[in-house]
Amino acid sequence: MWKSSLFENSVPDVCLPAMKTEESIMSKTYKIEVDCANCAEKMQEAANKTEGVAEAVVSFMTQKMKVEFAEGADEKSVMKQVLKACRKVEPDCVIEI
Repeated sequence: MWKSSLFENSVPDVCLPAMKTEESIMSKTYKIEVDCANCAEKMQEAANKTEGVAEAVVSFMTQKMKVEFAEGADEKSVMKQVLKACRKVEPDCVIEI
């Protein structure tokens, strides 16, 4: 049987760190309407406290919110909760879900 010396001294897969892939991370960007940078920061904090959100970033300059969902989270139900939480801190905010 042919054996390559290239793989004889390889590091076993068990020793390699787990890498995040696009398939394991679900994220989506939403258009928002928010009046000021301070309000955007409040929305970001509220979104990050919402169950099912791994990380949320709100940009006042681009009027966008990028949400990375926790593993196994349902995007639609999480975003309903994000909108509810954001409206508690900024009642006139809009997130295009």
